[in-house]
Amino acid sequence: MADFDNDMFLDAEYDAQEVEFIKNYLPSEVKDKFTEEQLYYILDVICEYYVSKGVFDEDADDDTEIEIDLDEVVNYVKEKAEKEGIGEFDPEDLFFVIQGDFEFNEPSEDEEN
Repeated sequence: MADFDNDMFLDAEYDAQEVEFIKNYLPSEVKDKFTEEQLYYILDVICEYYVSKGVFDEDADDDTEIEIDLDEVVNYVKEKAEKEGIGEFDPEDLFFVIQGDFEFNEPSEDEEN
């Protein structure tokens, strides 16, 4: 059980770091358009999208590049947020959040080598 609690703590810490990264990544005119809770929601929906597309499948070859269409992710998040009553977001603003998520999770060249 301690491992589960530790994993949950590490996941929450990672999410908090990502939200802070995205808040700093957003252009100044977009920063105030999203609450912290909305950013956490958007990250969850992005993850849900990736799962639905098999991005995290263990069968995937490590050398296989997965193409991610950020515009498709934007549309998925926008539609889901509206459907669930979270908010109506401008696709251009959402694009910055999704791009920030992508940048945060993209391995640096140092990590790849």
